Amino acid sequence: MVEIRPVRPDPFPATWEVGDYSVSMVWRGVIPLGRQTIRISYPEAPSGTKHLRDNGHSAMIRRWDHLIALEPDGSGTRYTDRVAIDAGILTLPVARFAQSFYAHRQLRWQKLVESGFAYEAG
Repeated sequence: MVEIRPVRPDPFPATWEVGDYSVSMVWRGVIPLGRQTIRISYPEAPSGTKHLRDNGHSAMIRRWDHLIALEPDGSGTRYTDRVAIDAGILTLPVARFAQSFYAHRQLRWQKLVESGFAYEAG
């Protein structure tokens, strides 16, 4: 859906570390969406839960505050995305796009888990 290409650093590190990453984004492989700053942090979370936060921004999106939470859930793990967006008058279409993007990504996660993490199958 959206290809996120590293600008700085290039390539992406094997593990996301605290700090800023500059990326370019392309929709459907052809339509450039511009550059975005991904600002990674690991906020404190309740015991047993892990948080990763991207408090990023771009020229079009003033605030893209994305919190990923991983927490124990029975014999598995619950994965939750929470996103707060401020893109001025474009907030509604950007938020709708984000909703579609994360729904698509959740389906891909489910397929990956069902395949036993066989990346080639996804």
